Amino acid sequence: MRRRDFVISAGAMTAVGALSSSLGAALAQESPETPAPEPQAQPVEAALPKPFDFEDVAAMAKELASKPYEYRDAELIGTFANLTYDQYRGIRFRRDRDPWVGSRDFALDLLPPGSIFHEPVDISLVREGVVIPVKFDPHMFDFDPGQFPDGVDYETLGNMGWSGFRIRTPLNRPDVMDEVVVFQGASYFRAVARGTLYGLSARGLAIGTGSAEGEEFPLFRGYWIHEPGDKDRSVLIHALLDSKSVSGAFEFRITPGAETVFDTRVSLFPRSDMKNIGIAPLTSMYWFGPTDRSRVDDYRPAVHDSDGLQMLTGDEQRLWRVLSGHSTLQISAFMDKDPLGFGLAQRARDFESYKDAEARYERRPAAWIAPQDDWGKGTVTLIEIPVENEFNDNIVSFWQPADTLATGNRYDFNYILSFSSEVPDSAPISRVVETMSGKAINNPNGRTYIVDFDLGLFGADDPVPTVRASAGRIGHSYLLRLPEQRRMRLAFEYLPEGAKLADLSAVLNGPEGPLSETWIARWTRE
Repeated sequence: MRRRDFVISAGAMTAVGALSSSLGAALAQESPETPAPEPQAQPVEAALPKPFDFEDVAAMAKELASKPYEYRDAELIGTFANLTYDQYRGIRFRRDRDPWVGSRDFALDLLPPGSIFHEPVDISLVREGVVIPVKFDPHMFDFDPGQFPDGVDYETLGNMGWSGFRIRTPLNRPDVMDEVVVFQGASYFRAVARGTLYGLSARGLAIGTGSAEGEEFPLFRGYWIHEPGDKDRSVLIHALLDSKSVSGAFEFRITPGAETVFDTRVSLFPRSDMKNIGIAPLTSMYWFGPTDRSRVDDYRPAVHDSDGLQMLTGDEQRLWRVLSGHSTLQISAFMDKDPLGFGLAQRARDFESYKDAEARYERRPAAWIAPQDDWGKGTVTLIEIPVENEFNDNIVSFWQPADTLATGNRYDFNYILSFSSEVPDSAPISRVVETMSGKAINNPNGRTYIVDFDLGLFGADDPVPTVRASAGRIGHSYLLRLPEQRRMRLAFEYLPEGAKLADLSAVLNGPEGPLSETWIARWTRE
């Protein structure tokens, strides 16, 4: 609960003094022999300092937006200069320097600069509403002697700034402090839920993603990390975002568990009119899967952190846009008004789908964005970037408002971001289990698609499939029940007939409407 200020104004003090004097005079007239009491000074409670909160960060963002943007960069010197990947991993935060040392529920690691992390960020702790800046100190790290055989020259390192932080909590076992979230690099952050491993990332903001002008990467230049109380099950974080085009204030209330939830609040202050902006962006990796193995020579059946974009539109239509590998940049935009949710998901959850004993792609989390207010008209945008390996993120999704964000205005967005094994939508509707594709057997110019739906929600009567293509045409199609696999299989042929690009869709209908989510895929000519 927010503290209240108790202040007695000068005017109120004057009124209190006048009342005492009048009361004393009245008593003197009633009993002249009794001396009038001296007026008593009224106690004045000192004003309590206002606890640091979201609006303090919003005020900073507004002030920043009124000035030209200044890029911050740190010269990495001494031990932190020219670090290799292994050297950077050999720098570890000392557990005895944890600001929350002694807490059974949360631990905090501050992260060093180096490698690709050369933009300094300010970190402050907030203890009972009071801000306590944390100065960069290289003595807060242990340096692996195997990676730093010549030791560490502490005297030359100076104040280069932190690169980010991570939070730990007993997520999977009560006696182990697992990483649950890390904020590091530009405005990126990642999180896991119970039983999952790091995979896709979230971002504060996406600007110009996929555009010809090039992408702009905003930076979280400062964090205020609130120390949780003994009974708190959440951690509150405030962040100040800055970029050439916009400044912004962010609030994350993070609750770890089987579903790790970020209750998120955002206020943006554009420096210039912004059209190509992405709210609540998610970034993932898709290299190949059962729809596009022909161009990859790899022992694994699939390699991806996410295999589809799931959407719940403002009119409660459920869409599943399967991801694919393409040789050219692909941008898909799904028009909507006041969306109820969208996110990137990993639906293939068994080891056999990937057969990768190290990466364990079957344990990558899904991320879901659930707006908490009306976002108006816009599009859920999906960007698929060509890649030739699994080492770079190439999938981006976000909400793009239809209206331009104008200079000088404030724009607020509230949403819940959740990381979990499954998207938190339990509506009784059949969902896509797997998508497969290959060259059509009877037509060298065609392509066969296999879309497997969950069989469990269908009755004795088969649904009626509706299959469409935005270009070319749909050939022969049929349904097949696979009871042992608990799948309803839809198979169809797609015939491009000269098309270079087509969006395909399929839905299974009953007498009263859709019984399944709508499957969507993009075909491109290689």
